[in-house]
Amino acid sequence: MRIAVDAMGGDNAPRVVVEGAVKAAKKLTGVEIILVGHSHQIEEYLKVYHDKTGSVRVEHAEGVVAMSDSPVEALRKKGNTSIGRCAELARKGEVNALFSAGNTGAAVAAATLAMGTLEGVRKPGIAAPFPTVKGTECVVIDVGANIKPKPEHLFDYGIMAAEYVEAITGRKNPTIGLMNVGEEEAKGDDFIKQTYALFKSAPINFIGNVEGRDIFEGEVDVVVCDGFVGNVLLKTAEGTADALFKVMKQEIMKSFISKLGAWICKPAFKTVYRRLNSSAYGGAQLLGVDGICIIGHGSSDAKAVVNAITVAVELSNNHANDRVVSAIKRIREQRPQTKTATA
Repeated sequence: MRIAVDAMGGDNAPRVVVEGAVKAAKKLTGVEIILVGHSHQIEEYLKVYHDKTGSVRVEHAEGVVAMSDSPVEALRKKGNTSIGRCAELARKGEVNALFSAGNTGAAVAAATLAMGTLEGVRKPGIAAPFPTVKGTECVVIDVGANIKPKPEHLFDYGIMAAEYVEAITGRKNPTIGLMNVGEEEAKGDDFIKQTYALFKSAPINFIGNVEGRDIFEGEVDVVVCDGFVGNVLLKTAEGTADALFKVMKQEIMKSFISKLGAWICKPAFKTVYRRLNSSAYGGAQLLGVDGICIIGHGSSDAKAVVNAITVAVELSNNHANDRVVSAIKRIREQRPQTKTATA
């Protein structure tokens, strides 16, 4: 199996990307990692992290899409970009998956344009796992790919994310909830009500509307929302977790007793940190494209890169995309036709 990695994507690229790729090569057997980007920069870091597996190679790409760039414009004007080249390798079938922690919009655009969408999928969506108090994960889709979706797009997202959860975790018949301002069926605007009607009429495990707090309780496996709401939710959750640990540290440092208590509780604190740290999840899956695309956080560290590559391997081995196509076809055939906007 081959995975293309955007070596220039991320706040600390290419250093942490190269480090993560080398660690992933040591961890995973039968996987070849292609680092795409400025070859001389990548090779300098390969000297530092010493790939002894022979499973990491370099593919040169001159252009880099910066976080501040307009995604589509940058892909068009900058020519041979690292993320564009990753997507091209996937389109040609030279790699089985790609990963980037760079500009999210560029990753979505490059993957969609190069790979196309799966049969029956109208728009791709980004699915991100959130930790829950039960020790499981709740997958939220969409967290940034489509900020102006139609009801049918969200319906597809729910089906795709449910198949993703089953493929990765083995959880059968995952529950699906629709993000809303309340649990009552009458809540929300016309867009949400139309989306609700689509889910309710389908032969799936739809539990109705859910609220933001329900994500972390572990009572629902998949939560569906538009990309604007999902992205705000993702960033808010990350910021809240970060602020929580900072406030705890400030309070602990105020007295000797607090410091002693923290020392006693150190193993528990470490466990909590690992569960809430986004690096543990590696990245979010761009569901709906005809291939595997993992999108990492801009601040991804080497651990996140390793985990993202690992998820890509799992998705490929479990034939997640084949399952998505089959599920969408089956559910659409079984669902009564309703009058809603379509793509």
